[in-house]
Amino acid sequence: MKKIVQILAAIAVAGALAGCARTAPVQNINNAPVSAGHTQAQVRAAILKAGQQRKWVMNDAGPGVIKGRLKSRDHSAEIRITYSANSYSITYENSQNLKANGGKIHKNYNRWVNNLDKQIQLNLSAGAAL
Repeated sequence: MKKIVQILAAIAVAGALAGCARTAPVQNINNAPVSAGHTQAQVRAAILKAGQQRKWVMNDAGPGVIKGRLKSRDHSAEIRITYSANSYSITYENSQNLKANGGKIHKNYNRWVNNLDKQIQLNLSAGAAL
């Protein structure tokens, strides 16, 4: 009986440690479609508005390119958003204190980017950029 309790305790500890993993593969958003009828300027406006809503600092970096930066306490992330009237992509560029190494990063980064992507889609759907 004591052996069974030890085995179950070891399994519980291993499961708890596996659930606490702080890093995950970096998720980029590639060619997210934009519904027909939007211009490139409207897509740009929807991205900028989503950045503002999600507390990202967004700056134009050339035609069809926006750079974004998010700072949360002592962590920061930098992204590059390329866009057209038909699609947009969000790509990881750099970070500080997010354990970025070997294609992995702190899981909060992926949450931040997914939330930004959802907000862009909401803005486009609601016509917020129009």
